[in-house]
Amino acid sequence: MNQIVKHILLTLLFMLIGYASRQFYPTSGTFIHDYVGDAIWAGMIYWGFRMIQSKSTCLKSAIYAIIFCFAIECLQLYHAPWIESLRHTKLGGLILGFEFLWSDLLSYTIGISIAYIIDNQLVIKNK
Repeated sequence: MNQIVKHILLTLLFMLIGYASRQFYPTSGTFIHDYVGDAIWAGMIYWGFRMIQSKSTCLKSAIYAIIFCFAIECLQLYHAPWIESLRHTKLGGLILGFEFLWSDLLSYTIGISIAYIIDNQLVIKNK
């Protein structure tokens, strides 16, 4: 199976797992909702960058993913009416989130690190 197909499948897998984590644990206060879902979301972003930049290095994709995730988190400090209306849609809420949390930055870092390790240990070695 070629690299791009693997990255597409892993992106979709992480997307489905992340969405399921929000469906089964829809309210704050559970470890899975508060931390695991965010880590999975960040892992999905990593796989998305790998899919788009399949010839790039894993490290470069990890750096781009962390910048993207941190930027989205920092964007949660911005509360103009137009972005708030986007956040109150299903897709907008999933992508943009609602409030800035330092713990999310840690969750993103862990999720991207796990995806990076999976990529280095399983996907690339099994070319």
